[in-house]
Amino acid sequence: MITQEQREKLRGWFAGRLPDDLFEELVEVTVDREEITVVGRIPGPKVAEGVSDAEREAAVEGRIQEFRERTRETRVGVAREAEHQFRRKVSWGVECAGQRALFTHVAAPVMTRLRQPERQVLDTLIAGGVARSRSEALAWCVRLVQKHTDDWLAELRDSLEHVERVRAQGPDADQD
Repeated sequence: MITQEQREKLRGWFAGRLPDDLFEELVEVTVDREEITVVGRIPGPKVAEGVSDAEREAAVEGRIQEFRERTRETRVGVAREAEHQFRRKVSWGVECAGQRALFTHVAAPVMTRLRQPERQVLDTLIAGGVARSRSEALAWCVRLVQKHTDDWLAELRDSLEHVERVRAQGPDADQD
């Protein structure tokens, strides 16, 4: 867990390091133990007025793919620097015309031990066609919890940042 100040410094590093013409706006920089995800806004494609939703969606997908290919070398160079400095993998994503797309990103394995009632929940999701495996079912459950508990998780993160600030002021702070 990193502090808000560390998160702001990380975002500032990317804001300063990214070429000015890469994104219209740096939308989000998120970080965890394994990965930094950088999401920027790119301009939407120009389409004729009154085109179908399918055509508009295809144009946005085409714009995202074009951006990904055209900027690959630049993004890889920045990622190498960041990975060396911050010791985390860097992933990229864009927002374009209200659609968000993440490029190759880390899918970190997480081990857990579950009792039978918990395994039965996962197996029910598999039987119902929601997931193909226990791993996929567990990821589905985590996304569901994440979707419905943003406020609670934000409060918990704030509390953890407070704990980190207090620890940093403690008697062992100078031993680093």
